[in-house]
Amino acid sequence: MKKETFIRLLLITMVPLSLSGLLACGGNTNEKKDKDAAAQGLASCPNPIIIQTDWYPESEYGATYELFGDGIYLIDNENRSVSGTLHDGEVDTGIGLEVRTGGPAIGFTPVASHMYTDTSITLGYANTEGQITRFDSAPLLSVVAPLEKNPQMIMWDPDTYPDIESIEDLGKRKVTISVFGPEVFSEVFIAQGIWSADQVDPSYDGSPANFIANQGSIAQQGFASAEPYNYKNTYEEWGKDVKYQLLHDAGFPVYSQTLAIRSDDQVSLDSCLKDLVPIIQRAVVSFSSNPDNTNALIVDVVESFNSSWVYGEEIANYSVNIQSELGLVGNGTNDIVGDMDQDRVQEVIDLMEKAGINTKKIGPSDIFTNEYIDESIGFK
Repeated sequence: MKKETFIRLLLITMVPLSLSGLLACGGNTNEKKDKDAAAQGLASCPNPIIIQTDWYPESEYGATYELFGDGIYLIDNENRSVSGTLHDGEVDTGIGLEVRTGGPAIGFTPVASHMYTDTSITLGYANTEGQITRFDSAPLLSVVAPLEKNPQMIMWDPDTYPDIESIEDLGKRKVTISVFGPEVFSEVFIAQGIWSADQVDPSYDGSPANFIANQGSIAQQGFASAEPYNYKNTYEEWGKDVKYQLLHDAGFPVYSQTLAIRSDDQVSLDSCLKDLVPIIQRAVVSFSSNPDNTNALIVDVVESFNSSWVYGEEIANYSVNIQSELGLVGNGTNDIVGDMDQDRVQEVIDLMEKAGINTKKIGPSDIFTNEYIDESIGFK
């Protein structure tokens, strides 16, 4: 990008600062001291810290975008990224932060593989089953889990199937289930006898067209924090409620959208992670409690990208509310946010093994660590 183009883009995408944001940029001695202290603690981190997401900006990723605080941010439409400085609450650390869009923006390349192609990335989004299946080629170590439960679900039309209450019921009724290509959870459910292989249609592309065209006779994969809102309020051809069950509640309790490093980077990032992970934990809590500013950023970024991905204020607010309602965010089995449960990860490994999936003989400690988690941080 040419220098003059960069400057012009910066001017166009600056967000007006609150008074506290202006002071954090300089001019208030106390806040400058806070900023300097925070920066000293993060001095060993890469600058900028680069986070690679697995899709377009949305409120499920609110904790990541919360890290921009109330500061100025730059939207790079060409490269589908947002940059600014890392904030710990109201404190601007002065350390650079860049959040990059995944999915179509990186040619649907898995984040793990992309991180090994572009080693400038500090943290990338990961999920338990993907970490297991890609362990040999692109091993990742999760260091914090902003989401307690995976938002993915299977949905169906309650008018067509008033007697269906669960994913298992769909299997018993032999309902066709549309999913994104080969999915690990499908293989697990097939192995468990919950579904049969001939029920699974791997042609789902994210569009509502097939579900609507079939007038609800099929079931479909989706996000509980997005699709139920869209099908009732956005897709006028449908315009009514759907029913669903989380994959987590159906017995596939993976961690999704964790933040992970390349496994071999743990030594070099050790000091950085000791300071960075608690900041991310605090961001999870603060976003869930007061999401308005960050949701506005997310909506602004999506509008600026001007792509096929559409995301407005209403669905952003719905997402935050349903995340809390369904326990997608939360403390888990203790008073800590962001940590991961060893038994739960082992359960996923065991389920995959029983389904005939090669789990590389790895254990939970190969793909996650709670070493950097601050146990004092959680939802109260």
